[in-house]
Amino acid sequence: MRVMFRACSVAALVISAGAADAQDATKGEIVFKQCMTCHRIGPDAKNLIGPVLTGVIGRQAGTYPAFAYSSINKSSGENGLAWSEENIFNYLPDPNAFLRKFLADKGQSSLATGTTKMTFRLANEQQRKDVIAYIKQFSESKE
Repeated sequence: MRVMFRACSVAALVISAGAADAQDATKGEIVFKQCMTCHRIGPDAKNLIGPVLTGVIGRQAGTYPAFAYSSINKSSGENGLAWSEENIFNYLPDPNAFLRKFLADKGQSSLATGTTKMTFRLANEQQRKDVIAYIKQFSESKE
């Protein structure tokens, strides 16, 4: 009986630890409020300082209509960058470093000049997971 109790306790700890890593769209909506200084999302969203994020998952970088992207962002898209959940997760802590590395990995270091317009950084891993879960609700590609 004691062994069974310990096994159940260990399983509960493992499950609850995994839950902490899960994406939470409700928490992501709260995190997204920080993004609203520059971005909008949803059916009536309009470009601001940053492009509309409706449908961003699966979109080629630097291609939202009527938005004036930085050259590094446009170059990244032209060289194959599409916004997957993983790419967004890796982009948010340091957008410029991410785009420079992407272009360098593609052998296009000469295009990795200038900076993206996005100066905001989101370092917290759980917040990044949560905001991606929120954004994902507004994308056709649900990965």
